[in-house]
Amino acid sequence: MGGTPQTYRADLSQLDEVAALAEALRIDHSQIDVVINNAGVLKLPDPRTEAGLDARFVVNTLAPYLLVQLLLPVLPKAGRVVNLSSAAQAPVDVAALRGNGTLDDMAAYAQSKLAITIWTQEVARAHQDGPLFIAVNPGSLLASKMVKEGFGVAGNDLSIGADILCRAALSEDFSKASGKYFDNDMGGFNEPHSAAADADHVAAVMAAIQELVSQNRAD
Repeated sequence: MGGTPQTYRADLSQLDEVAALAEALRIDHSQIDVVINNAGVLKLPDPRTEAGLDARFVVNTLAPYLLVQLLLPVLPKAGRVVNLSSAAQAPVDVAALRGNGTLDDMAAYAQSKLAITIWTQEVARAHQDGPLFIAVNPGSLLASKMVKEGFGVAGNDLSIGADILCRAALSEDFSKASGKYFDNDMGGFNEPHSAAADADHVAAVMAAIQELVSQNRAD
């Protein structure tokens, strides 16, 4: 414990800033052992980005995917990527993911969380020798700013979520969990929404994610 944290700043609704963040991290760090993709949004005054995408999908799904892809060169085989999923999951409207169509707040949020869960399992399949990729529902309605503003409730103790994220990042219990989904509401590994097992749906979601971030890839 202890030490001096090093901070970076980026607008995760702008994929060019995500790419720049990844470049800065790679310059400063020859190795990154753990990445926890914790950022998330639910309600925004205007969810449409300048690029014409839904910011809920960009922040909750696309930015973490791009960041991880660009950090893979400095992630060791024993490293871990922990992605924030949710108990709220819904089949992805791929057209809306691509920016064609509008969704209400909860629909966009739930779909973005299934989408990050899908890419977690698919990237894990592509990297079976490591690093590990794990999707985690840290607990429903925790006392985050998003929950307070989105649902108008104080929420449950944030330490519930912090504790499980630390376990996912460090515990031996998760050492063979790559590609799995952990539901902290239930206290164990669980199956995500059934759409995550639909091969056609998964393929369509992954194709959209890869195409949307490809222009921001750095060599």
